[in-house]
Amino acid sequence: MKNKMMMGIIFGNTHDDLLKELTEQRAISSLPFGGRYRLIDFSLSNLVGADVERVAVLTNSNYKSLMDHVGSGKAWDLARKHGGLYIMPPYASNGAGANTDKVSSLHGILGFLHHSDEQYVALCDGDVISTIKMKDMLATHIEKGADITIAYCNGEAPKGENDVLGFTVDGDGKITEAAVAQRYAVCDYSLDVVIMKKELLIQLVEDAMSRNRKSYERDILLEACKTHNVYGYKVEGYTAVIDGMQNYVKANMDLLDKKVRDDLFGQKRPVYTKIRNEMPAKYGLDSKVSNSLVADGCIIEGTVENSILFRGVKVGKDSIVKNCILMQSTDVGDGVSLDHVCTDKNVKICDRRTLVGTPAYTVFIRKGSEV
Repeated sequence: MKNKMMMGIIFGNTHDDLLKELTEQRAISSLPFGGRYRLIDFSLSNLVGADVERVAVLTNSNYKSLMDHVGSGKAWDLARKHGGLYIMPPYASNGAGANTDKVSSLHGILGFLHHSDEQYVALCDGDVISTIKMKDMLATHIEKGADITIAYCNGEAPKGENDVLGFTVDGDGKITEAAVAQRYAVCDYSLDVVIMKKELLIQLVEDAMSRNRKSYERDILLEACKTHNVYGYKVEGYTAVIDGMQNYVKANMDLLDKKVRDDLFGQKRPVYTKIRNEMPAKYGLDSKVSNSLVADGCIIEGTVENSILFRGVKVGKDSIVKNCILMQSTDVGDGVSLDHVCTDKNVKICDRRTLVGTPAYTVFIRKGSEV
């Protein structure tokens, strides 16, 4: 049964500035992940798993890759006459610049919100890797009589973000105190996945804009914790917030742990993505592959260990690839040695090259480069 009570909004460009190496030509939500996925797949799949049938993706810049990936929303069963997937490009009016913050982005789609039929809105960042039970979160929101419910988890607050909120939650789940979390502090911190009534969201956005307040976290959520009935919804299981290059690398490498894969990609809560038809991976007679994720279309003639290879990657003869993330169509020549290296798409590494990083510093090669 489709969820007629709730619609979804995904912020496509949240925290682009934290991964400038990878977001020069794409939104962070379209960042490749795990050999075949994009970061936005998790937010989309969480909403679709709750039977949400109307989802708006708000974009600010570099959204060509994002649009190419999500398309009409068919892969998520969102290609439909009524409801479905909406891509919302940046909006400008009265000679002002296009919206570059969440509050302005939401203000730009107030007409869309007014004309939607759903009573509740789920707002999600596009850079959170987690399988969140949105249907259960909505049920908890209604049961508690909450004005706002914020998904959170316990752990070390994201290091790269300036506005992540930390909470004190009582035994009933109500947020009794909130503040901007200290970096590196272990606390209950927001995942920027929020449910509230549509009318309340409209009211809060209009009030913030009238006061020239543009911070969604500080001026809307933090202030609401002081004046409204705000509850927390604790998310269990594997969760990662992509707040920098090393965190992106770690989240990918975590997938080499079967427990993490089972947690994220369980059959009961699948993660959907755009389907691409590729030939199966090919392995040469002298190839050796261990503890790695290898996508379709790869051709491996060398050694691959503890690595993630996206579609169409080629590893030449006598080459050794360890602890690496090689994105789509990376071409590794013969006799190459790579250790702790991350390549963007369409990178060519010539024969007999050696590139070595460390666990604390991964060597990154930009899209389309030749080394």
